[in-house]
Amino acid sequence: MRALTFVVGTGRSGSTALSGIVNVHPQVLSLNELLSSVQSRGFPPGLVTGREFWRLLADPNPVFERMIRSGVPMPEFLYPRRPGRFATEATGIPALSLMVLPHLTDDPDGLFDELEKQVHGWPERTAACHYEHLFGLLCTRFGRDVVVERSGYSLERVPLLREVFPHARFVHLFRDGPDCALSMSRHTGYRLILLLREICARTGAARVEDLTEEQVSSLPPELSGVLAERFDPSLVLDRELPSTGFAALWSELVVRGVEHLSRAPEAMRTTLAYEDLLDRPRAELTRLAEFIGVEPTSQWLDVAVARLDGGRRGASRRLPPAELAALRECCAPGTQALTAAPTG
Repeated sequence: MRALTFVVGTGRSGSTALSGIVNVHPQVLSLNELLSSVQSRGFPPGLVTGREFWRLLADPNPVFERMIRSGVPMPEFLYPRRPGRFATEATGIPALSLMVLPHLTDDPDGLFDELEKQVHGWPERTAACHYEHLFGLLCTRFGRDVVVERSGYSLERVPLLREVFPHARFVHLFRDGPDCALSMSRHTGYRLILLLREICARTGAARVEDLTEEQVSSLPPELSGVLAERFDPSLVLDRELPSTGFAALWSELVVRGVEHLSRAPEAMRTTLAYEDLLDRPRAELTRLAEFIGVEPTSQWLDVAVARLDGGRRGASRRLPPAELAALRECCAPGTQALTAAPTG
């Protein structure tokens, strides 16, 4: 069984850059945002056929399609930058094509077709088994030995991943709380997340998908509007959202994530601080390579270090003192959880 590692975190922690760094290692199959692409629907219980599994990968992600349709795509969406035969307004962009396949090849449509032909013929088995075979297929296709999946906003999925992939390892990538919260506040995806969380809080719904018509009609227009299939982008881009709300979100995710990861065997988890990666890139990347099971060659380290950009480090320190103090206060529970957590 191939070594499988999940890089998990809150997002906005240098994780996209890390995916690029991992991707240039000749031994690593880097799966960029696979979990974000398929979300919870990608892990159904019981047995599924090859065709059913393919639909989990190929059906467009409805939330991401709404964002593209409404003019607020996330910068992580790779496919629209070099559009192929799929488009939101026509066919919809397959979940696998939006961020995963363009990270691996300049011909995502060609790879999509290759995979479809093979996966369709797979026998009935569990989703976990299908994923293992998909990873193996891609490793063979690209001549790689180990698998590293990295998705932003993924700490909440740790319990599910441990259940589905009991042999998997975990890297918890994190960043200074106030810096991360400030980055979230400027990101379309996290702004939408905060609005959807407010909708759930106001209505008492556990998930947006569970909202009733009555609950939606009870919302003010600036909130109900973002639930439309095509919404006014100003509802997300121009709404005043206090940065402390993102700091509280960061803290909540980190506290729960640290608890989830603490239940994994010590040998199966480690941590990686974004600031340490900038301060000691060769040492930290060497440690990461050894953890995921590949050789930290000098050539790879040279390329990887050149990809790191610390220009946004310490951005929160340029805020007015009162605003920075408020951010730090909201981030305190998460910061304390990170300090107290075993490093693995």
